Amino acid sequence: MVVFSRFTALASGTTTVVEIPSDYGYVVLTGIASACLLTWQSIQVGQMRKKFGIHYPTMYSQETSGNGQLFNCYQRAHQNTLESYPIFLMLLFTGGLQYPIPSALGGAVWIAGKVAYSQGYYTGDPKNRMRGSFGYLGLFVLLGSSSLFGAKLLGWY
Repeated sequence: MVVFSRFTALASGTTTVVEIPSDYGYVVLTGIASACLLTWQSIQVGQMRKKFGIHYPTMYSQETSGNGQLFNCYQRAHQNTLESYPIFLMLLFTGGLQYPIPSALGGAVWIAGKVAYSQGYYTGDPKNRMRGSFGYLGLFVLLGSSSLFGAKLLGWY
């Protein structure tokens, strides 16, 4: 185990040592995999922009059916992932400090859920995005591991 840093709490004057276990490498690789997810989604949106002639800075097509609807589904899948990405990363990297394997697995489930979510949305029927709802199970694992880590830092257990 590698000692990462020492933090001194200003209020109490105590020192907390945060150790990074070697298994944290799985957490780092999960973070990299999530960046690959965003890149894949971005490429998908770019291909649809080119195919349907929707130029920047237009975010969404004004058409509500046909190609416009399909483009909007691609764009929305990517946008939804971007909206939740900061939360995902924070929970992944903090929870992984104490629970690297469960955090990496939770992160992998979230990523798989976002792939299924995207592929469902890419059908052009927004209802099919629900195929990826299992990804929230991974997010709940990350929320739990981060919460437990925070509680441990505060000496609550």
